[in-house]
Amino acid sequence: MNLLLASNSPRRKELLQNLGFNFEVVSIECDEIYPENLQVEEIAEYLSVLKADAFRTLEKNEVLITADTIVALENQILGKPKNESDAKEMLQKLSGKTHQVYTAFTIRSVEKNISKTDFAKVTFDAISEAEIDFYIKNYKPFDKAGSYGIQEWLGMAKITEMQGSYYTIMGFPTHLVYSVLKDFQ
Repeated sequence: MNLLLASNSPRRKELLQNLGFNFEVVSIECDEIYPENLQVEEIAEYLSVLKADAFRTLEKNEVLITADTIVALENQILGKPKNESDAKEMLQKLSGKTHQVYTAFTIRSVEKNISKTDFAKVTFDAISEAEIDFYIKNYKPFDKAGSYGIQEWLGMAKITEMQGSYYTIMGFPTHLVYSVLKDFQ
């Protein structure tokens, strides 16, 4: 099996390597736009499938993995920040509150197509303006849904509670990916 990871995320690459799989990283050009009528919990999987659909036709021995992560607060989607002020605004909204993280993945071959979504809840302690400024300046979270990475300073210093998989929050539900891939023939 020639495993292809269609993701620019260094975290997904590292996690898939740590699961013990050999793979090649590939690129997909895809506008991540979803229908307005989707429920929040459906968006990540919709986008994961959309990315898989945008990839070229697979060869017989190829298996493609795509993924997407959505951060939601009170049914509002907090995507990747457009700039520093957008990141700051998102982190101010998350401060002292519990939000939801949905990470979905699609694993596809010529014969099979499986998509799954995992869900987690994350609670932040209050985050001061100085802490937000420090985090944005030093960690530049512009490639992360919700403007933060759980594995970085903000996650270590300010997350007070989480329910669900740490790796789902990080952007790749490794327990589900492993379960599907080990039986994917």
